[in-house]
Amino acid sequence: MNKNKLYFFSDFHLGMPQGEISINREKKVVDVLNSISNDAHSIFLLGDIFDFWFEYKEVVPKGFFRLLNVLSELRSKGTNVYLFPGNHDLWYGNYLVDYCGVKILREPTEFYFRSFKFHVHHGDGLGPGDTKYKILKYIFLHPISIYIFKWLHPDIGVRFARYLSSKSRLSQGITKDKYLGDNKEFLTQYCLDILKNQTPKDEVFSDKQTVEIVSNDKAIVDYFVFGHRHLLLDISLSEKSRYINLGHWLGNGNYGVFDGDNFILIPVS
Repeated sequence: MNKNKLYFFSDFHLGMPQGEISINREKKVVDVLNSISNDAHSIFLLGDIFDFWFEYKEVVPKGFFRLLNVLSELRSKGTNVYLFPGNHDLWYGNYLVDYCGVKILREPTEFYFRSFKFHVHHGDGLGPGDTKYKILKYIFLHPISIYIFKWLHPDIGVRFARYLSSKSRLSQGITKDKYLGDNKEFLTQYCLDILKNQTPKDEVFSDKQTVEIVSNDKAIVDYFVFGHRHLLLDISLSEKSRYINLGHWLGNGNYGVFDGDNFILIPVS
């Protein structure tokens, strides 16, 4: 098996709504993951995989065993799995790390694969504006907030979280946002601001097929890849850089594939 491709997924929102609709969506996700198991070098799950996820010391949300099982199997076959928290599943602990073998990345991350540079994250809280959410995210992730929530009985805590989720635009069936234009889209602005301080690559990295995470690297990013906006986007930022948004799976779903030379978006029927 030649594991030479990178795969990118985002915004499954499993668990929303509860019941058959979410289970069928999970089965579709699992079918896709099984279909790529032979050539997937690395899989990047870019947030909102679950509509809610919170780990107590001895308890995790019930369900999702199909997805968790296939992630464990992928790791056993040598595929790397990287998971980013989203704004709906902020509170990962060590459960998926210990039992499924995934690696959790909480901050925007840059890496090289072959000679191409990627910048990946869920996308929430990046760029200018959205001050209200940034304040809420700080509060939600504060150790005191997490400590208080952990003292709620899981049945109460999970029900409360699902109640809040039921009030969201997603739960009310509002999934179609519009692209606001390059000057107003916060993720587009975030990408352009990063590119201002970058220079052409000096070809330090070879064509070897490994994911090499870097920091403070000033070479131009080839692919910015995000979720969060629920828009399927492929935007040229410059002659060399593209901004990819993976959309969501509340309809048919899409995912990204990088084959070592090109990045394409694949629709799921």
